[in-house]
Amino acid sequence: MSFRPAISSHSLGRAWAHDLISKLDQAARVGLDIELFFEDLEYFSHSIPGDSPAERQLLAAKRIRSLCNERSVSIVCLQPFMHYEGLRDRELHCERVDEFKHWIRLAKILDTRIISVPSTTLSREEASGDIDLIVGDLREIADLAASSGVSVAYEALAWGTHVDTWEAAWNVVQKVDRPNFGICLDTFNMAARVYADPTAPSRKTHNAEQAMRKSLQRLVEQVDVDKVLYVQVVDGALLAEPLIEGHAYYRQEQPPRMSWSRNCRLFYGEEPLGGYLPVRAILDAILTGLGFKGWVSAELFNVSLTEHSAAVPQEHADRAWQSFDRIRNDFTAASHVQSPCREIADQVARAQL
Repeated sequence: MSFRPAISSHSLGRAWAHDLISKLDQAARVGLDIELFFEDLEYFSHSIPGDSPAERQLLAAKRIRSLCNERSVSIVCLQPFMHYEGLRDRELHCERVDEFKHWIRLAKILDTRIISVPSTTLSREEASGDIDLIVGDLREIADLAASSGVSVAYEALAWGTHVDTWEAAWNVVQKVDRPNFGICLDTFNMAARVYADPTAPSRKTHNAEQAMRKSLQRLVEQVDVDKVLYVQVVDGALLAEPLIEGHAYYRQEQPPRMSWSRNCRLFYGEEPLGGYLPVRAILDAILTGLGFKGWVSAELFNVSLTEHSAAVPQEHADRAWQSFDRIRNDFTAASHVQSPCREIADQVARAQL
């Protein structure tokens, strides 16, 4: 199985609790490249002198690139450029475009060729669902990025306001129709919308297995693998109780899937810790069905990342390495069983949906 393992920098500890250098050391120790979370760059820039936050961030990017070079760590992408597409306030849209230009400068300094843009989760009062507006906005930043050799990876968040499935994101990618505009496939977000419902008594959607099976079949049939810029892989924990009012993770201002995501993601293969999403089936569709061979990154959010123990980066790096070892073992063992176009029903069965 040919892919490049990586991890999001925040998945080794949140920036206010763990410094970036410690996290880069741990990523290098276990042989992982990184997605650079903007939060980490911003916190790192606080220690750098400069006349403005933007200038300090550019200087921080230069220093981070040097630190990564010293450790032979590549930067998959800079992420996430949030809440951009479909803004009703067009003056704010112009401000965000200027901000994106700054991100392009950061990406060039960091020597990364991808900026990740998740689907907006702003309210419907703030973000329009007009597909033409969404597509036009995303074309605008894709064209800006193209002149610098940078690509844009669009990802559907499971709690996205208008785009909350890979199918909806893929529709946008096709309509944007730019060579440097592609999709990020995230196993958690794919399953969290179609298969999981943290508020339900079963913590699953109605007909979860059938819906997931059909979604993966469409994925293999419809997606051009050359437009998959990178993949994110994590699982999610089965909650003991539905995530409704009164639950420890309930936040009135957050969609339940977002609250669950921020607190309860797990690495691949951590079923003993409560993992229950059909991640193996999803990965099989992506790695085997589509034949994806690029970066696969562990993007973990979990309450454990905010613990102020110095051991957190090392522990999470070890868990991530173990998860990639499981992926390699699972897919190497299964590679001789069927052709790359094996039936999705078999994928789901192997994952014990």
